[in-house]
Amino acid sequence: MNRRAKPKPGQAGFGWRRGFTLIELLVVIAVVAILAALLLPALDKSEDTAQNVACLNNLKQLTVCCHLYVLDNNDILPPNNSVAFISQGTSVPTSTINGVSWLPDTDARTEIDPSNIVNGVLFQYNTSLAIYHCPADQSTLETPAGQKLPQLRWRSYNMSQSVNGYPEFYPEISEFIPSWKKFTEIRAPVPSNAFIFIDENADCILDAEFGCPPLNSPYFEQGVWWDLPSSRHNQGGNLSFADGHVEHWKWITPKVFYEYVQPVPPEEMPDYLRVQNAMAPYSAD
Repeated sequence: MNRRAKPKPGQAGFGWRRGFTLIELLVVIAVVAILAALLLPALDKSEDTAQNVACLNNLKQLTVCCHLYVLDNNDILPPNNSVAFISQGTSVPTSTINGVSWLPDTDARTEIDPSNIVNGVLFQYNTSLAIYHCPADQSTLETPAGQKLPQLRWRSYNMSQSVNGYPEFYPEISEFIPSWKKFTEIRAPVPSNAFIFIDENADCILDAEFGCPPLNSPYFEQGVWWDLPSSRHNQGGNLSFADGHVEHWKWITPKVFYEYVQPVPPEEMPDYLRVQNAMAPYSAD
């Protein structure tokens, strides 16, 4: 009877397998690195897309709240009474609140708790604090002295000055900055072209009102940003409109804040005019 020879150490079948060589390990590591380099940008893009969709949904929900307020108040738009002025020659805001507002907050950077959101006239229609904050906005709160805090801010959005801005408040200003008190007054531009809420630049957001020199106004310097849109969504920002729809606007240039009442360079002028034309224009009539 033939007997199978017992394998010797080092021969196949001895009960162990040789490990990877250094070269084989390096090849595996290189392959993993290549796959990671290919997949990570796709994952980042997916995250950016998800944040953009969530931001648009937030603006949609806030606009629904605005419409519900209009229905409950005989066509009157939510008041927009939160205003911060920049002192002449300085970057120090002087804040003023007069009565109720969609959100009576004069500085989103220092609002340590969400009480101003809760006390706004829209909160009763949707009590989710999350709809006031863009998920791509990583800016944090700070103390009045400017010390940075780890907590994310509560708010990323502003309402257009054209939406019941400055009502019964500083008539010497409201006379030259037009706004619609009632929803049915929104005719120029038409509701589908008139924005209500905008995703604002985190470096300049103070009060709850997005301001811009009115188109055709002889009383204000044209070609300057009073407030700056956000460009955190792949060099784009998000807006909601009076008819209820939302849009993502891709900007020609990134929106970088460096001073209040910021001049608009020629290459950025199309972006500026695009925002300005979505607001109430000045009329001498």
